[in-house]
Amino acid sequence: QVRLRESGGGSVQAGGSLRLSCAASGHTGTLYTLGWFRQAPGKEREFVAAITWIGRRTEYSDSVRGRFSVSTDSSWTQLYLQMDKLKPDDTAVYYCAAGRSDSSPPNVGAHEYDYWGQGTQVTVSS
Repeated sequence: QVRLRESGGGSVQAGGSLRLSCAASGHTGTLYTLGWFRQAPGKEREFVAAITWIGRRTEYSDSVRGRFSVSTDSSWTQLYLQMDKLKPDDTAVYYCAAGRSDSSPPNVGAHEYDYWGQGTQVTVSS
């Protein structure tokens, strides 16, 4: 079993920055992909970014590429999402996700992830 816990959400003005963290515990040795998704009110959950264990390959959605950066620590138990140049459209609940499969490029479908955190709210005001 794997447990994921997000932190670092909050409120910020447009153009500002936030850094999200996700702590993974349990059988983390079975995980090959870590990712971030988000869900805004009235919308479906969407892919944001992902990183793989093998080669630390990264993938981003078009809406955040160039503004967000995903990374992990060397132990593969801490996942980060550095969010810069935030926009009101980035307002959502952000979820950390972990998957047991590897892919190149990294998996972007929610169904390809096996474990999920509870989510952390990010609010960007104009």
